[in-house]
Amino acid sequence: SNSFCTLLVPMGKIVLTQRKGAASVYTVHGHRRLGPAKLRRLDYAERNGFMRGIVRDIEHDPGRGAPLARVEFRHPYKYQRVKELFVAAEGMFTGQAVYCGDKAGMAIGNVLPLGKIPEGCIVCNVEAKTGDRSTLARASGDYCIIISHNADTGRTRLKLPSGNKKSVPSSCRAMIGIVAGGGRIEKPVLKAGNSYYRFRAKRNCWPKVRGVARNPVEHPHGGGNHQHIGHPSTVGRHCPPGQKVGLIAARRTGRIRGGKAVKGAWHGNDE
Repeated sequence: SNSFCTLLVPMGKIVLTQRKGAASVYTVHGHRRLGPAKLRRLDYAERNGFMRGIVRDIEHDPGRGAPLARVEFRHPYKYQRVKELFVAAEGMFTGQAVYCGDKAGMAIGNVLPLGKIPEGCIVCNVEAKTGDRSTLARASGDYCIIISHNADTGRTRLKLPSGNKKSVPSSCRAMIGIVAGGGRIEKPVLKAGNSYYRFRAKRNCWPKVRGVARNPVEHPHGGGNHQHIGHPSTVGRHCPPGQKVGLIAARRTGRIRGGKAVKGAWHGNDE
C-alpha cells in the first residue's frame, strides 16, 4: 500500500502585531532598570498615623522620563530599614523628610489619602484602587487635580492628565505635587538618532512603519498603486489579531470639535 506523505507548507505571513505577542526581540529592555516604582505597602501605620522616611538618593531610571527617589523608612515591627522606590515629585531633594499616612502634613512629596487632601490640590502618583501603590499620573510632569469630594459615597473626583474625569475611592493615596522631569517634550528631537537612543532604552518599538506603506501580505492596509487604506479604518472589537489594526472599536472618528465647558474644574465645585 502507498503511504501518503503530507508536506505542510506554512502559508501566509505573520504580521507584526502578532509577532509582538511571542516576545523574542520585543521584550522590554529592563536589564539596567532600578526596579518597580511604587508607594509604600498600605499598612496599619499608614491607615492610622504616618511613617517618616528620608530621601537618600534621586536616580535616573533608564527608559523612564521621570527620576526616581530612594526613600528609607524604618521597619514598622523589626529593627531594620526598608528602602522604597518612589517616582520623584518636583522639588524633592536628598535628605528630605517624607511623611506617608493618614496624619501626614500637606507638603510636597508627602503621601496622603485623597480624602485628606483639599479640593483643587495638585497631586501625582495616585492610586486608582485602594492599596494598588499608585497607577495614575506617574509620567514626567504629570499631575491630577482634585475636583471634588463626595462624603456620602466616599469617592473623590479627579481630573487626569489626559483631561478625563475619574471617580476613585477617597481612601486611595496620592503624593502631593507634580512628577519631576517636566518639560521633557519641549526640547526638539532634531534628528533621528535622538529618537533611536530614546526608544532603545525602552523596547523595540521604533521606527514605526505605516501600514499603508507596506505590502498586502504584511498588513491589511498595504498595497495599491497609491498609499491608501481602501476601506474604513475602523475595525470591530472582536476581530482576529492580524486584522485588528486601525481604529479599534471606535465610537466616533475625526477631530473632536468644540468641548463642554467643565463647570468649576479648577475650583473644586464640580456639578
